[in-house]
Amino acid sequence: MTGGGRGSRRRLTPLLAVVTIVAGACGQSTTSVSPSPNAAAGASTPADRAARPGEPAAEPATFHSLGVRWPVRGDANVNAVIGVHYRAAGETAWREALALFRTDPKSVPPESHVADGWLFAGSIVDLTPDTEYEVVLTLQDPDGGSVRRSLTMRTTAEPREPAGMRVRHVVPAAAGDADPGTGSRDDPFRGLRAAQATAAPGDLFLLHAGVYAEGTWTIDHHGTAARPIIYRGAGDGDAVLDGGGRERLVSANHVRHVWVERVTLRHAEYLFVGHQGSHFVIRHCRLEVTGTGITAINGGYEESRGFVITDNVIQGPTTWPRSGGIEDVNGVLISGAGHVVAYNRMSNLGDGVHGTAHGRLAASDINNNDIDASTDDGIEGDYGDTNVRIYRNRITNAFSGISAQPSLGGPIYVFRNAIYNVLYSPFKLHNDTSGVLIFHNTSVRSGVPWLIDPAGETVNDVVTRNNLFIGTQPPALRSTGVMIRCSFDRDGYGGAGGPGAPYPAGGAVVVAARGNFAGGLEPPRNAELRQPSASVDLRLDPRSRAVDAGVRLPNFNEVFTGTGPDLGCCEVGQPLPHYGPRP
Repeated sequence: MTGGGRGSRRRLTPLLAVVTIVAGACGQSTTSVSPSPNAAAGASTPADRAARPGEPAAEPATFHSLGVRWPVRGDANVNAVIGVHYRAAGETAWREALALFRTDPKSVPPESHVADGWLFAGSIVDLTPDTEYEVVLTLQDPDGGSVRRSLTMRTTAEPREPAGMRVRHVVPAAAGDADPGTGSRDDPFRGLRAAQATAAPGDLFLLHAGVYAEGTWTIDHHGTAARPIIYRGAGDGDAVLDGGGRERLVSANHVRHVWVERVTLRHAEYLFVGHQGSHFVIRHCRLEVTGTGITAINGGYEESRGFVITDNVIQGPTTWPRSGGIEDVNGVLISGAGHVVAYNRMSNLGDGVHGTAHGRLAASDINNNDIDASTDDGIEGDYGDTNVRIYRNRITNAFSGISAQPSLGGPIYVFRNAIYNVLYSPFKLHNDTSGVLIFHNTSVRSGVPWLIDPAGETVNDVVTRNNLFIGTQPPALRSTGVMIRCSFDRDGYGGAGGPGAPYPAGGAVVVAARGNFAGGLEPPRNAELRQPSASVDLRLDPRSRAVDAGVRLPNFNEVFTGTGPDLGCCEVGQPLPHYGPRP
């Protein structure tokens, strides 16, 4: 099922296809899902039609993903394709990834615009951390300009405490005690300010049990990549940082290479503020949110890099369902590139992860989070740029599951997410969004399986494949938007009427209304009742028509057990992903 031209709101016609090129890089084929804008090929000259490639650039890496961008001028008739193949250092066999995605020049930010040409971008996912890869990009254009480029790239490693850190001890400051302490076990620092005043790269501060009620704690000492500054709960009881109702609890603007671990943050509108900072770690903490848990924005692509926000419990004050409008209570709000937001448990918030126009987000992973009771969006990719990847999250009880309103050209990858009991829609595609790739997700809800309702704005360059949408009433997919260069094919729909109901001329897979999941999960009878997130197991029953019904997407479904990939987030026979904090 594919989206038509600018005037079509409901009709779906072919526009975007999977392209196979026999003579791809390294002797392999190339698979592309890039949009094909309506080019006036007859009005262009041969020089305009030939690709004039610039140089590809590696984006900041994450633990499991690599991303690239490649500006290409010319190609006025829009027939160039850039194939991607990769292998780990030392391997002999090449593996195929999806071809780079051709972004819409009208949608990308000004700093990413390519004069008289195109920005291609794309990711390789599900990689091994801290591993070097060879990446080969092959541009092929029948009109000329074909070229091959090789990059050596490396995934990052989860941060580990370096050997030889200087251990220093901290206890809560007592009223009237003017002695700051020396940081030894016998003479610990009295309070956070006393500790921070002496902090240097390579210091590990152990925060002993108690309440650190010092108002706003300003961090302005930097660590280094090799020698971070670490503030960690000592493990002898709860170390609680209490903001006393102030606007900020931890203020760490412009700070680099500082870690905060195993503490509780509470009683401030903003619990951690790290605007224009880089390479900070917030891990295994508890955040009791009244406004925003973690905010680190205004930092651009080059400035804010490498945030690691993992294994936290982020608890808000909202109740399910919301009784009023949008509630401005957010778990995580970041900009920049090379970030990882993963394995967190977020509950009772407006947005679990909130999008921002204050600094673009690119080349980042949001994965394996367990998000429950979001009265607005579980995860927002709003204002995301190239290579934002949202995957393997479990979202339960949300107004909307995952939002991309807008994606700024993309690609934003949304894959293998489990979404249960959303009031509005599993995927929100508003505000002239452009460049969203939605693969292998499962949504189960009461009502229409999937609603795209952007109030007449355009929905550009959106591709869906191998998703599974289960609802309780027709139509299978209802859209009021102006669909431009979109492709909705080989997705499964259940509970929306009889066979043929979801666009019978398209490539939809009609599955049964019930009985699709091995654990017996069905759509909620009352969406306003909070469903237990721990019970959401969307692994398929082997008898479901969704089994083996998908199409191959290189790098996104290489492991499958039958004659083809299964629809939805979980392949039969594979274990359930780990959602939320790890031990």
